[in-house]
Amino acid sequence: MDAENLHYFEKAPVAKAVSHFAVPMILGTSISVIYSILNAYFLGTLHNTAMLTALALTLPLFAIIMALGNLIGVGSGAFISRLLGEKRYDDVKHASSFAFYASLVLGLIAIAVGLPLIDQIVHALGSTPESFGYTKDYVTVMLMGSPIVVLFFTLENIVRAEGAAITSMTGMIISVVVNTILDALVIFVFHGGIIGVASATVISNLVASVFFIFFMSKQSKFLSVSVKWFKISKEIMSNVFKIGVPVFIMTIFLGAMSLILNRFLVEYGDQAVAAYGISSRLLQFPEFILMGLCEGVVPLIAYTFTANKVRMKQTIGFTLKTIVVLAVVFGILVYLISDNLIGLFTNDPQLIQMGSYILHVTFLSLFITGMTTLFTGIFQATAQGTAAFIMSIIQGVTLIPVLYIANYMNGFHGVVWSIVIADAVSFLVGAIMLYVLRNKLQPDIESLVQ
Repeated sequence: MDAENLHYFEKAPVAKAVSHFAVPMILGTSISVIYSILNAYFLGTLHNTAMLTALALTLPLFAIIMALGNLIGVGSGAFISRLLGEKRYDDVKHASSFAFYASLVLGLIAIAVGLPLIDQIVHALGSTPESFGYTKDYVTVMLMGSPIVVLFFTLENIVRAEGAAITSMTGMIISVVVNTILDALVIFVFHGGIIGVASATVISNLVASVFFIFFMSKQSKFLSVSVKWFKISKEIMSNVFKIGVPVFIMTIFLGAMSLILNRFLVEYGDQAVAAYGISSRLLQFPEFILMGLCEGVVPLIAYTFTANKVRMKQTIGFTLKTIVVLAVVFGILVYLISDNLIGLFTNDPQLIQMGSYILHVTFLSLFITGMTTLFTGIFQATAQGTAAFIMSIIQGVTLIPVLYIANYMNGFHGVVWSIVIADAVSFLVGAIMLYVLRNKLQPDIESLVQ
């Protein structure tokens, strides 16, 4: 951690410090969204529907592999930031080396478990006879490359945990740029098809991981990938997994919730599914901005939790106010131009009307989603494993019964509003837990939840 990063952790004005950590995270995640669109576009130029179907079907598998990376990365990242706040620099080296090798082991376990069950996995993803071969090819490559993909997401987190937010963003951008270039090459030049696209993803993650490893080995004073610093201890395991496991569970729940929601919407026709799909894509942009903000400040909250709790309170307060401002701005824009936004994707009047309605309803929970993400980030940063675990499951546990009841009572409208209800319950649970933990975290934090 150089003097500049230490300055942002300890001395920079809170608004400037939050921007230093959050803006690179926001830009990195936004670029990833753009890449996912380009990825589908490049493959779409082949005019092979089965390939596009395979690409869509394998998203849950990629989400699981990414979740494995976040299991180690988020847990070790929050722990590393707290250790830096306590000036325990040798322990930072132990924790970062553990994260590096644990990621590789998790990836190898994914290979050992996944490859023998590959046909079952492909069927479980919902492949059709036409797309089965393409889906299997993609899954095979992704499983073989899972140690690299898991490592990439882990390293991105722990580099950011040291305060090197711009370096973290640079690695994410390198991955996206390399992936985009390779996609174009394997599709237009080498005609590699679905195997080429999957290989491009793995290779781009490898290039970015090498970038992170170089930074940790040559430029970072405290992070390490050296095996001589590798250490397994009760403290490391406890701090990494009590935060990492809830993050992993949350990722799995979000994927399952999306599948369940689609099953309910199918009852109301293809237009309902399409309208929700369009609305959710539009909602991704502000959601990723708020997510980048809340996830970006986790290292700052974790560091100040052990070093300066007054500054931690100021950081949380400023982030809360920023969430309110962003939610209001995005909300006004949506309510003014929702029809035009949906019209970018379709000219069907009924679909535009339905999509605009869903957009209006789901945007009501934008502030709630932002606050819930902030609550989760606070619990992760301050090592409140039980609270983080509850936050990881509460929305999924709430949404399923709410969906059944709301669908029975109010049909399509009930299904749409159930999302807002589940988000509201998560918000209330998070606020209550933060209030209960106020003395444990910091007595002055009470003012943030009153």
